[in-house]
Amino acid sequence: MEKYGAGSIVVSDYDPNWPALFAQERVRIERALGASALAIEHIGSTAVSGLPSKPIIDLLVGVRSLEEARQQCIKPLAPLGYIYMPEYAQWLPGELFFRKGPPGPWTHHLHMMEPSHPRWEARLVFRDYLRAHPGAARTYADIKRALAASSNEDIEAYRTGKDAFVQETTAKARAWRAAARDQ
Repeated sequence: MEKYGAGSIVVSDYDPNWPALFAQERVRIERALGASALAIEHIGSTAVSGLPSKPIIDLLVGVRSLEEARQQCIKPLAPLGYIYMPEYAQWLPGELFFRKGPPGPWTHHLHMMEPSHPRWEARLVFRDYLRAHPGAARTYADIKRALAASSNEDIEAYRTGKDAFVQETTAKARAWRAAARDQ
């Protein structure tokens, strides 16, 4: 069992300060990475107004080359408090993953990848769909709260418990986006 760093998993009510916390962090990361950061997006549940979440700001950072980023981006993020987690490469292939905050509770997760990676588009379209479809966001909130209660400290059970909803909703989101483009 992979234990959650903060003890029991808690899904908090939406905090209207989350977008501002993202914006502040975005500026710090832009300064640290300079031209290496092609884009910085706010993803995850804290990026969806009204959606309950673990209180962790998720950032998606686009880079030209993951290998180049491995050489040039890990060190500049360390003074900002980001810890590179190479062991997550197995769970998140094609991505560099960082955590920030005391050794649990974490305050930020940073996902770094090339924008051409399929997970880049998936994360953004899922976020955008939840922003535009409050009913889907409410369903996701209910799933997350139930999983937090049943998973206790098992973060892997919490993550995998969301997979079916995330995959189904991402498929709906892609169809929704395609229909919007066709109009």
